[in-house]
Amino acid sequence: MDKRRLGKTGFVIAPVVFGGIINTDETQNDSDRYVAFAVDRGINYFDVAPTYGNAEERLGAALKPYRKNVFLACKTTERSAKKSKAELLTSLKLLQTDYFDTYQLHSITTAEDVDEAFAKDGVMETIEWAKREGLIRKAGITAHSEKNALRCLGLYDFDSVLFTLNWALSMLYDYGGKLAETVKAKDIGFLIMKVLAHRMWLEGEERTYKKAWYKPVEMGGELALAAIKHALSKGADALVPPGDYGAFCYMLDHIDEALANPLTQADVALLKSEADKIKGNELNLRD
Repeated sequence: MDKRRLGKTGFVIAPVVFGGIINTDETQNDSDRYVAFAVDRGINYFDVAPTYGNAEERLGAALKPYRKNVFLACKTTERSAKKSKAELLTSLKLLQTDYFDTYQLHSITTAEDVDEAFAKDGVMETIEWAKREGLIRKAGITAHSEKNALRCLGLYDFDSVLFTLNWALSMLYDYGGKLAETVKAKDIGFLIMKVLAHRMWLEGEERTYKKAWYKPVEMGGELALAAIKHALSKGADALVPPGDYGAFCYMLDHIDEALANPLTQADVALLKSEADKIKGNELNLRD
């Protein structure tokens, strides 16, 4: 599996990200096994957050033998300097590391998120302090709003963006298109999540993916491969699968095929047809 340049960060990473939520509520033995497998397959970018239950604790122990050879990204949903500093220090301890390769403002969704982050005594003060102290190497955002992600990029020279560029929303509303163009123009590292999301769960539907608040596409079908190709066509440097070990393995097994055989008109037609079918129950991520 070939590595790819992550924008201007200087990092060269695998095209699939290991999302730390995979380890949430798993035993330490299983967490160790998942991480060892990922590293053996060439995965070198791991992403986690305090909001993922006990994932930091599990991932920290599992990554300990490999820490010097991988990139570790963490996040904060705190918007104040005081609370985000405390959360950063706690995350460093739980993940058994002295620094994060990337630290991200997590889940930028509303205008208030941006206002509070950049206000006096906001989380951006923690970002600058942590950089000076050598606790973080790069700064990024994760976002569920294109409009507010773009606001952030206009206010600070972020190194990476992790964004919910879902194929259905893209097909139906061109959601994420302007952000994709902006990150490319600024050479910002671009990571895409919700790649394999299908639609919202229906009322009473069995939630076969316990850690996903949305229903993933069927793994192994034509739609899943087309969805991966779609995200890559938007300029993604790397993709984040759903927080499920099986879905991670599926993306890992098919990423080379998707890279070698880019999105075709047949893929586009398939995705557009499915997007039309689920319209009204697509992911609730639009601005």
